[in-house]
Amino acid sequence: MNKYFDFWTIVVIILTVLLFILALFAKGVASQLLLEAGVLLVSVKIIMMSYKNVQNYEDIKKDLHEIKTWLKEKPAGHNKVIEL
Repeated sequence: MNKYFDFWTIVVIILTVLLFILALFAKGVASQLLLEAGVLLVSVKIIMMSYKNVQNYEDIKKDLHEIKTWLKEKPAGHNKVIEL
C-alpha cells in the first residue's frame, strides 16, 4: 500500500472517512446527506487521481531509463531512428 500512497494521502483518507462519519452523526442520516456524500466523492476522486499520477510517473521513469540505457549502448556512428 505504501508503494502508491504516501503518508499524507493516507492521512487524508483517514481524515475524510472520520469527518464523513462525524458529519453523519452530527447532522443526522437524512439531513444534508447528499452534500456530505458529494464531499466524500470529491475526496475519493482526488485520491484516485493521485494514484493514477503515481502510476504514470513510474511508467515515464521506466521509459526514460530504457532510453538512457539505449543511448549508452548505442555505437558512435549509428544513426538509426527510434520508433515508439
